[in-house]
Amino acid sequence: MITKETIDKVLDTARIEEVVGEFVDLKKRGTSLIGNCPFHNEKTPSFHVSVAKGIYKCFGCGAGGDSLKFVMELEKFSYPEAIRYLASKYSIEIAEVERSPAQMAAQDKRESLYVLSQWAGKFFKQQIWETDLGKSIGLSYFKERGYRDDIIKKFDLGYSPDQWTALVDAAKKDGFQEAYIAEIGLAIERDDKSLYDRFRGRVIFPIHNLTGRIIGFGGRTLKTEKSVPKYVNSPESEIYHKSDVLYGLNHAKKAIMDADLCYLVEGYADVIAMHQAGVENVVSSSGTSLTSGQIKLISRFTKNVVILYDGDAAGIKASLRGTDMLLEEGLNVKVLLFPDGNDPDSYIKEVGSNAFIEYIAAHQEDFIFYKTHILLKDAKDDPIKRAEVIREVVESIALIPDEIKVSVFIRQCSSLLDIEERILLSELNKIRLTRAKAQEKKGGGKTVSAPVFVGPEGDMPPPDFFMTEEERGESGVGTDSVSQPITAEILQEREIVRILLNYGRELVSWEGNGDIPVAPYLLGSIDDLTFEDRASAVIVEEFKKQAEAFEVPEARFFFAHENEEVAKLAIDSIATRYEISANWNDDKRKIYVTREIEHLKELVIQAIYRIKKRKFASEMHKIREELKLPLSAEDMEIALHKYQKLKEGEQLLGNLLGNTIVK
Repeated sequence: MITKETIDKVLDTARIEEVVGEFVDLKKRGTSLIGNCPFHNEKTPSFHVSVAKGIYKCFGCGAGGDSLKFVMELEKFSYPEAIRYLASKYSIEIAEVERSPAQMAAQDKRESLYVLSQWAGKFFKQQIWETDLGKSIGLSYFKERGYRDDIIKKFDLGYSPDQWTALVDAAKKDGFQEAYIAEIGLAIERDDKSLYDRFRGRVIFPIHNLTGRIIGFGGRTLKTEKSVPKYVNSPESEIYHKSDVLYGLNHAKKAIMDADLCYLVEGYADVIAMHQAGVENVVSSSGTSLTSGQIKLISRFTKNVVILYDGDAAGIKASLRGTDMLLEEGLNVKVLLFPDGNDPDSYIKEVGSNAFIEYIAAHQEDFIFYKTHILLKDAKDDPIKRAEVIREVVESIALIPDEIKVSVFIRQCSSLLDIEERILLSELNKIRLTRAKAQEKKGGGKTVSAPVFVGPEGDMPPPDFFMTEEERGESGVGTDSVSQPITAEILQEREIVRILLNYGRELVSWEGNGDIPVAPYLLGSIDDLTFEDRASAVIVEEFKKQAEAFEVPEARFFFAHENEEVAKLAIDSIATRYEISANWNDDKRKIYVTREIEHLKELVIQAIYRIKKRKFASEMHKIREELKLPLSAEDMEIALHKYQKLKEGEQLLGNLLGNTIVK
């Protein structure tokens, strides 16, 4: 078990902008950093990072937290996994206390699978560097491909011995369970339940996730028999989902953000060869068609993609339709074709690194125009085929969400296709209308406009904002075990929480009490109140608990809380979308804006008065309802006396707040 001291050191060291910046292309805006949210699809950035507060907050989907919460949500890490990841990133040594057998038995399965994958990667790598057989077969193969030692090590390349149970035996010897060895695909189970190595006799290309952890493997055969599959890959597992992984992205993400461009290639060898040539902003879909999950990964880091094709015409045509998905996500897509049937790997070998870099910079062509040219070449003068080409090109243009780009493509394709713009526009609108109707049908009859264009997502309220309580229930929005209707009383309770989380440690001079932190003063003033909002109640109770030990919890204490509503409330309470620019407070403009903290004492007192006044009103309402029931004379007298006291208190608080109480 990781010690509290280690956890505190990790949380104190991790910088939110550095952690998030590895996965999201962040741009400076005022006092915040913004980018496209990695947790939902969006085309207008609504994802904000506050360096000062150490948090991120998406004002589109509501996701928020600190560095730890970010990697937990993004990579689906457990709490210990996230701590270990951040500790590794910042070179912090992890101190652990000894675990009991029961704790070890309860170790998270997912973490065990990660550990096993990492172990397997080390096993394969050791073969080519530490065994004679691995050096003579595996390492020599990579050397023949022209790979330098640093590149071989960078990509953790390895070799699996051509033996039936070499890996299985080594894994079992090191204490790994057979069930896990089979589950992540390192071995295949025979009919008699025994295991044999999946990758035996193959060179190994480990597959990493965004954070660099090994999650799967690709194995290439060294045999020439046609009956032997050239590549064998890890099957899907709890930690490896092929459709959500791009080979090489863990090494490429920074280079992609720096260049604002991603090269997309077909195979492992192409990625490795381009890295060796000095081009690092490159990823591979591992020989399969692009998926929406992979496109979403790319769009986190750039909106500009160049697809590198080899000279195989059939393969190019087959990939054209899949490329349309990139357009639909609002990406700018270009293509590049290598001469004489070359792929990136072979072309680098043929012309060298410098000539390769010059070639890919000079021979990019916009995807729409490239598609038009290649389809027209096949259609020749056949009018039926040309009509099909026109329709297919317009189908691609219709996917583009940016109207200005659509207009440019329509105008230029009109010239290329030798057809009037109005005809292309008419066809485009037909296609969009057909798609909208199909989407409407798929959505159960909900009307969808065509073309579908919406305003900036970051400026829109969440989907449930416009719903009635009945609609929320039907849609499933906000209906988890903790959610409850938001009342004025709950809003005031959350204001108390906001003050505690933002200013709980601030010292304020209170009459007759000297300088006291806000938290104990505020808690003492509302100690007699019961909170209706469950998430607020949890936070307030934790503040009370720590106050007994003369401690005030930091906001981050709640960011990874097991109760999601508590964690969300903590983030929402300290996140601010807009902040006043420092440029306002200057002598030139003569405009001075005060900050909330400058009136903290008044803020706290008013919050106390308001919530007490609201609580009094709530109690008075309950008594009025009680008085409608048949009561004994004694009970009625008690109720009326209580009501009068509450009324007096409400009037007093109203006067203190400057309000008029209607009698």
